[in-house]
Amino acid sequence: MAALARSVLVTGSNRGIGLELVRQLAASPRPPQHIFATCRDPGGPRGKALQELAAQHPSIKLVQLDTVNLPSIRGAVWAVGSYLKDQGLNLLINNAGVSSHATLHSLNSQEMLSVFATNAIGPLQVAKEFLPLLEKAANGSGQEGLSCSRAAIINISTKLGSIGLCLGVHQDPMYPYRASKAAQNMVTRCLAAELQDKGILCTAIHPGWVKTDMGTEKAPLMVEHSVRGILTVLASLSQDNSGAFLDWEGNSLPW
Repeated sequence: MAALARSVLVTGSNRGIGLELVRQLAASPRPPQHIFATCRDPGGPRGKALQELAAQHPSIKLVQLDTVNLPSIRGAVWAVGSYLKDQGLNLLINNAGVSSHATLHSLNSQEMLSVFATNAIGPLQVAKEFLPLLEKAANGSGQEGLSCSRAAIINISTKLGSIGLCLGVHQDPMYPYRASKAAQNMVTRCLAAELQDKGILCTAIHPGWVKTDMGTEKAPLMVEHSVRGILTVLASLSQDNSGAFLDWEGNSLPW
């Protein structure tokens, strides 16, 4: 089986789904040549697991990237470009995100703005700044159609951001989180429409309710299982899936 992509960048890769994506990509039979594992402080104590992984796999490059800080994003673009030289970035996985269980009575505007900045504005800003490297990959691939091996933006979303699935008041309202993820889903649709003619695929993926710091121990799905499914889905994506909202098993979800 061919590598999923020659180069992959994962945001929020120091824990949870992001860390497991880096781990499974590096351990695959045909790993990407470049795996850019990014987080806010890859050299700090919270990046210890990532540092240990990078020590085992030369394909992993640790890059500082704070998705709500524009100078940090631009610094990451420069660092990634210096590794890739005249080749572009094939696959950008916007995984970084934050949760919030704020209710109608407990939320405030500052929390709403903070969660939106990370979950909706951050992925869009990262996509915007890395677009020249993605376009370079798309143009230099020699491939037709859309795929992760050519050029793609994958936004890790959640079915909690689905308006169609928000059916009952008994559900945890999680106003900032749900609303920000619904906004991120619209970002995915807009990117897909704008970038299709540039050869860049854009898809939103729901990873399931996963046992991570964000998902908590109550979650039924192990992170290894979720990520294995996500990578299988990514390898199967084509132009038919650009602008789609899929789960980790490849099932379509309502927006």
